Amino acid sequence: MNKTAVISGVGPGLGASLARKFAREGCAVGLLARSRDYIESLAQELNEGGANALAVSADITQPDQVADSFAAIREQIGEADLLVNHAGNAAWKTFTELTPEEFEQSWRVCALGSFLCSQHALADMLARGSGTILFTGATSAIRGRGGASAFSSAKFAVRGLAWSLAREVGPKGIHVAHVIIDGVIDTPGLPSNLSDEPLLDPDAIAETYWSLVNQDKSAWSFEVDLRPHNEEFFT
Repeated sequence: MNKTAVISGVGPGLGASLARKFAREGCAVGLLARSRDYIESLAQELNEGGANALAVSADITQPDQVADSFAAIREQIGEADLLVNHAGNAAWKTFTELTPEEFEQSWRVCALGSFLCSQHALADMLARGSGTILFTGATSAIRGRGGASAFSSAKFAVRGLAWSLAREVGPKGIHVAHVIIDGVIDTPGLPSNLSDEPLLDPDAIAETYWSLVNQDKSAWSFEVDLRPHNEEFFT
């Protein structure tokens, strides 16, 4: 498949699994993250395996950096056919402990960053009349939780953005979907206090994202929720 996929917020968990899955399916892959070292090592891994991957270090809350990143991706690996808005930011504090700067930063990364990346990807997609934009959501996108005011409000905003965008550009051939990750993703360096949680396999999640990319437009999903096997959920 000769498509170009762009993933924002690539780290060693789901972001890396998405990059590897898309590369295996024949996509060129643009990796966006603030941390240059990790995405460069991942791009090297993918390229050594025969893929076409480009690491672009950027702060997606900065419009100029996002514009420069997409310009580099277009020039070096191609126009965006697929975008995954995966970047997130959270401050796990009580409401009274949370600072205005921490609250704003969660919104800037989750909502503003997704808005900026989607605008640039859409410039490519609308010209062709096709494309896919996927948003990584969370339990907090549909249900607020104590100690997560910043993250919950930001993820609610992302879901609203995705919903509005789907209605606006769906008729123009662009598939927009929101994926609710209802649980903890098995990620290197996971805090010990989460070790007893049932965990979602990031490679399995990536398979679901790819299935959304391949949905026939006669039966597009807008929202999919994923959770690990948990006996409490089924009782």
